[in-house]
Amino acid sequence: MADGPAGGSTRGPTPEQRDQLSAVGAASGLGCSVVASLIVFIGGGVFLDRTLGTEPILILIGVALGLIAAGYQLYELAQIGRKDRAAPPLTRGLARVVGRRGSRSG
Repeated sequence: MADGPAGGSTRGPTPEQRDQLSAVGAASGLGCSVVASLIVFIGGGVFLDRTLGTEPILILIGVALGLIAAGYQLYELAQIGRKDRAAPPLTRGLARVVGRRGSRSG
């Protein structure tokens, strides 16, 4: 029985499927980093405001910085998989990591 559950070969995904899976992995990673950046910046603002007694100034600055960081990360997320332009910096870094992992023999 050389066929997989869907009747396909058990040799693994095609290069096109591998590219799609890579894009999904990068998108989910960037999605998590959007949430993490918001938590870090807003949480940092809350902590600093409570420590320094400057409420709500640093919370508002943290919200603004968190939204800027999240917006940039969403821009990068929208650029994943586009062939007509060069990848943004974070996406290029992810492509290098994925490329190194993909070059290993398994």
